[in-house]
Amino acid sequence: MNKPTGLRALKKERTRDAIGDAAVSLFLEHGFDHVSVNDIAAAAEISKPTLFRYFHTKEDLVLHRFADHQGEAARVVRDCGSGIKPVTALHRHFRAGLDRHDPVTGLNDHPEVMAFHRLVFTTPSLAGRLTQYQLKDEEALADAFGEGIRARLRAAQVLAVQRVLARTNWQRIADGRTAHDVHPEAVADADQAFGQLR
Repeated sequence: MNKPTGLRALKKERTRDAIGDAAVSLFLEHGFDHVSVNDIAAAAEISKPTLFRYFHTKEDLVLHRFADHQGEAARVVRDCGSGIKPVTALHRHFRAGLDRHDPVTGLNDHPEVMAFHRLVFTTPSLAGRLTQYQLKDEEALADAFGEGIRARLRAAQVLAVQRVLARTNWQRIADGRTAHDVHPEAVADADQAFGQLR
């Protein structure tokens, strides 16, 4: 009995990915503000109402790619062992992301990733929507840290550090350097930043 539900879920996921890919491709080619929802629906071969069943806003068509990382910092804190301090666990997690050249760390020089980041950072409505995602992450991280103002301040500080590190890495690559070349500086910056958080 679970198989049809699994197949339906898989089909929905594939449809969602296809719509998102079509949208991002059009946005990268023509610019976010020059592509309509009708253009995206036509490219994905679906109706406009179907598109809105999968994505509530035009911005979500781009930012759904951050969904894999939604609540990630909170998960790291909840899953860290009893002998590991939360900030240490977050530091290790960020360093592992740098070593993998995870796009969320800003340390990825793949042309599509660079174009995607440029699209997000230079489109005001996308940058604004990204801030909403970040505020949800901040709330989740604060909950993982505990209660009260101290937990909220700590969550805000950690996520601000990660955001600054990622933007710095991205800017270095945008200025013409390779991710491999930037890696040692990115690691040193992360070590310094998380050291100050401790």
